[in-house]
Amino acid sequence: MSIYHLDTIDTEIKIADPNLVSSEEMCMRGPLRHVIKCGSMENEVLTATIGPVEPILESPNKMVGDLVGICLPPPKGLYHPQYEKEACGVGFIVNINGKASHKLIADAATISKRMEHRGACACDNSTGDGAGVMAAIPHSFYSQVLKEELGIDLPPKGRYATGIMFLDKPTSKAAEQRFEQLAKELHLEVLCWRNVPVNSSILGAVAKANEPLMRQVFVVAPSMDPETFRREVFVLRKYATHKIPTPDLRFYICNLSPSTVVYKGQLTSTQLWDYFYDLQNPEFETYLALVHARFSTNTFPSWERAHPMRILAHNGEINTLRGNVNLMRAREGVMESHLFKEELHKLYPVVEPNLSDSGCADNVLEFLVMAGQRTLPEAVMTMVPEAWQNDPQMHPDKQAFYRWSGCVMEPWDGPALLTFTDGSLIGAILDRNGLRPSRYYLTKDNHMIMASEVGVLDIESSNIAQKGRLRPGRMLSS
Repeated sequence: MSIYHLDTIDTEIKIADPNLVSSEEMCMRGPLRHVIKCGSMENEVLTATIGPVEPILESPNKMVGDLVGICLPPPKGLYHPQYEKEACGVGFIVNINGKASHKLIADAATISKRMEHRGACACDNSTGDGAGVMAAIPHSFYSQVLKEELGIDLPPKGRYATGIMFLDKPTSKAAEQRFEQLAKELHLEVLCWRNVPVNSSILGAVAKANEPLMRQVFVVAPSMDPETFRREVFVLRKYATHKIPTPDLRFYICNLSPSTVVYKGQLTSTQLWDYFYDLQNPEFETYLALVHARFSTNTFPSWERAHPMRILAHNGEINTLRGNVNLMRAREGVMESHLFKEELHKLYPVVEPNLSDSGCADNVLEFLVMAGQRTLPEAVMTMVPEAWQNDPQMHPDKQAFYRWSGCVMEPWDGPALLTFTDGSLIGAILDRNGLRPSRYYLTKDNHMIMASEVGVLDIESSNIAQKGRLRPGRMLSS
């Protein structure tokens, strides 16, 4: 009998021989619609508390996006906002040694521009469905900018968090004040606000009509240890997202992190690099960059729905979304955390309202990493498992992990290609259907490049150490 050990939020779970546990106890997917709260092993059998729940449906008449400035029409005919899905282009480049340079962000721009055909634009031919980049925080650049613009000394790297917000100018002060109040409640401090310099003249008419005011915030907490600070920043981002937006007050945080920063908007892949002046500055140096070009199939583009999200960028669609979201909502009634304690309720709902399938997946992945105490690869494997049940070649420990994760969460099935990063690790995974393209290169000068297709970056053949494509259910990470 093989036993595999994994930590949940509060409990160490031992997964024993699969024959000791029935499929009804180990599964919580499909028509079962059960919530399972894992307990401890008794007599070498996994115990669980199982209770039926009713499906949770959103109101069919609610105006989508009325809380975050996304003005979408109500359900009509064959259209319903719940079925908003995407098909896009995605890629990343990383220096495996962690050496930052501006050349890397320039290469990311090349990758992005060469996938412009995978994005889409409006009938004005100059409003994109969305494009963006997530990069490791360029600490030296921000230190220089804050000193020159505001006369502020930035703390050492890792001792502050930053993020770009979408606000409306008339209500921006109210939103910022409310954000600062919530930060104080969590014993955090807003160090400063910065206007993000942009070139609005390149925008199309549709994007220009709903262009947000870009404000970058820097948050500190000198007395907190790094891990506590990271968790409290996550709580602040979620709590602010739930509490601040109203129909009359626009508020959206692209991301808020001590490790990464997101620049994105309702742009084309080419416009992205001309719109944000920061990305053009030679002092903007990073060691990883994840880029995305959005094609919003049967959805309505917006500034907020551009990728990357807070921790992932996604190509494809999640066809199990209704069940995934309902079951995640149901789990909120039984989840506990010895780390977050009474703050756990501030993270609810885990899946924020009125998101695309990509946004929902991003919410859950971020929650599993931050609140579930899983590593990023473990969290991704929990959501997007391989077809493991009948694979005699798979290692027993790996099968045990998938059996355990099947008890904790049902698969998020595509077809989908998910790319993800937390600033220290970057990777990609195909779901078990394997119906989205993903090609990668590993170079002799220690760079990894992954994209939805080949030809996104010119690489000398003599510099290629390895190349290939992702297989169904398999993960690529660095």
